[in-house]
This record gives sequence, structure tokens and C-alpha cells, in this order.
Amino acid sequence: MEPVAVRSAGAVGVGAAIFVSVVLAYFICDRRSNSSKKKSTKGLVDAIGNTPLIRINSLSDATGCHILGKCEFLNPGGSVKDRVAVKIIEEALESGQLRPGGIVTEGSAGSTAISIATVAPAYGCKSHVVIPDDAAIEKSQILEALGATVERVRPVSITHKDHFVNIARRRASEANEFALKHRNSQLNGKDTEQMNGYKSDGYNRSSLFSNDCQGGFFADQFENLANFRAHYEGTGPEIWEQTNGNLDAFVAAAGTGGTVAGVSRFLQEKNPNIKCFLIDPPGSGLFNKVTRGVMYTKEEAEGRRLKNPFDTITEGIGINRVTRNFEKAKLDGAFRGTDMEAVEMARFLLKNDGLFLGSSSAMNCVGAVRVAQSIGPGHTIVTILCDSGMRHLSKFYNAEYLSQLGLTPKATGLKFLGIK
Repeated sequence: MEPVAVRSAGAVGVGAAIFVSVVLAYFICDRRSNSSKKKSTKGLVDAIGNTPLIRINSLSDATGCHILGKCEFLNPGGSVKDRVAVKIIEEALESGQLRPGGIVTEGSAGSTAISIATVAPAYGCKSHVVIPDDAAIEKSQILEALGATVERVRPVSITHKDHFVNIARRRASEANEFALKHRNSQLNGKDTEQMNGYKSDGYNRSSLFSNDCQGGFFADQFENLANFRAHYEGTGPEIWEQTNGNLDAFVAAAGTGGTVAGVSRFLQEKNPNIKCFLIDPPGSGLFNKVTRGVMYTKEEAEGRRLKNPFDTITEGIGINRVTRNFEKAKLDGAFRGTDMEAVEMARFLLKNDGLFLGSSSAMNCVGAVRVAQSIGPGHTIVTILCDSGMRHLSKFYNAEYLSQLGLTPKATGLKFLGIK
């Protein structure tokens, strides 16, 4: 089936990677002017979503399928997570859990944090981000440039109290405590030890929060269903409209699970014949959960998973628990991707399509080829191009770093996926 409203990315060579600043500005302006005629009232927020859906020519030609990528890297914050940041913040403001002048806290490997730091000022809020110190350093640098408070912490198991997500949750509580105590001291001329359930531990938070802090809100991207709703109400309907409903399959990796859950559920409600798949990186248990119903591999007995399993070079995807967001996914199957495949795919797309993509986007494209090989030629397959390679330079695009891990790309064409 030939989709409509789809733009084409031709083979323009390696030098086309330098397109980022000029072409990004062009696409944002072009798609905004054509995608909606309603009056813009929300400033930056109105520039989020309605991203182009392009034909990935090299993969389509090689597989005989129409492989389409949704260009989420063209959002203002540079990733699909802009949608999630807007939905989380808007719902929190509407519910009263967040106030203008408040601090949005999040534990993130990078993209969600950057999106929150980008979007929060549009709502009169600030951001406080806790990020694992093994994430690409440029992500922290971007966050600091955006004005976020950034804490880099060592990676530990999610069960540890100092996991970056758990620290972010504490920071929100501390911000609420600080704001309540400060407000009370202004009213009564003195401080109190406890107010509205928040008890002081005596620690001076002045270094973390300014006196005008209006409390904190933990975004909780993994468990907050605003994440799912952002894609069920936005990304999914856009894909349906851009293809006129003429698609056969959707595939994406999962970290929080919001994207794959929201899109898969929407598409399958529109047409139950659309097949939806997961592509899962090394170290993640979701492949086993989808295909076998339990999160263990052949090499492990159930319940004996390592606390810190092998970490993949791909950032922002893969997990060893089922989140509230992922629970809502409607999946027909799953594929396992490797780090080497993601690295090779990124270089292949750069050379053949001029697409300069991040690690999770590359893994999604691996998944798209796997789906094409599984269902055969003549089908239309959609995936998500989550972010660009610009925030992956120090690791995923660093030749020395890859060499140390034995991940130096060497393949010719798509031989790494069995395509000659």
C-alpha cells in the first residue's frame, strides 16, 4: 500500500549530517505552516508535535516494504519526549499538583530531562534533573545551558534509594517542604518543623531551591500515565492521519513504554489488523516478557536476574520491569536488537539517507527491518526517529569509545541484518 502525506529522504551522502541546524529550522517552519491553520496561542508549545513522516528510502528499497520514520527529532527540544513533557506539566498544573514558579523534577538518562528543561519555562516553571553519570556528557551540558539544575549520580539498581529516579522523587518532596516552610515563616515570622505532612530533616535546602520556589512536582515519566496519553492522543492519531490509515505494522523500543503503548493501542483500536512490535536492546527484559510472559533469559533462572544487568550502549531504552505505561501496550510480538546492529544501522542511514540519528532511533530502524523480514515485501511499516545524533557524540558516535567496547562498525550495506 502506498502511503500519502509522506516525505522522502533520499541518499545524499555522509556530508548531509551537517544539515541539522539549517534543515531543522526549515522543516519546523514548513511543517508548522502546513499542518495547522489555527491561531498559535501557546508559543513554544504550539511547535511540538505534527512531525513529518518520511520514507526511509534505503531501508524501503532493500526490504521491498515502505518503511516510514516519524521525525520526532524535529521537535523544539530535539526529541519525542517533548510531547511527554508538555502533557505531564499541563496535567500537573490542571490538577494543582504543580504551580507556576514550581520545580519539575525528573530522573532521566537525557531526552526527557532536556524536554522538561525546554518546556517548563513556557509554563513559568523551573526544572531539576537527576541524571546517571554514565550518560553522554553533552546531555548534561545541554541541560545546564537550558537553565536546569543538574545532579549527576552513579548508576545503581532502581531498588536502591539513590537511583537517579528515586533521588528525583525526593527532590520534589524537599521542594514542597522548602516552599511550605518558607511560606509559613513569611506568614508567622518563624519557621516550623512540620507542615501539611512534610517534615523537615534539618538540612539546609537553600543551595537547591530559591526563596521564590513554589514547591516541586515529580514528573515520574515511567509511571505517570500522562506519558501514555501524550502518544495515544497525539503521536498515534498523527501516524493514522499521515498514512490515511494505510499501514500494516508499527515497531519501537521501550524505556518508559509510553510511546509504544500509546501508539500501539491507538492504532489497534482503529484497525486490529495493524501489527505492533517491540524491538528490545541488550540487558532489557521486555523481549522475554512479551514473547514468554516472564522477564528472564535462557541463561538465568526466574527471580535471579542480576541487580545491575549488562548495560546497552543505546540510551533511553530497555528496562527490567513493567511500568504502568508499558502495561497499556498492545503488542503482537518482539524482536531482540544488538548494540552492533544499532551502531551499524546509524552509520548506514547516515551514509545512504543523510539521516543523523541517535542510538534509540537506530535501534528502532533495526526493528523496522526485522518486521519487514518477518511479514514480507509490500507492507507499510512505521517507526519512531526519537532524536538526532547531536546528543550522542561522546559515546555512540565516538570511534575510540566504540573500539573499547568492540563495536567498531565494519559492515558493508545491510549485511549485518542478513541483507545482501
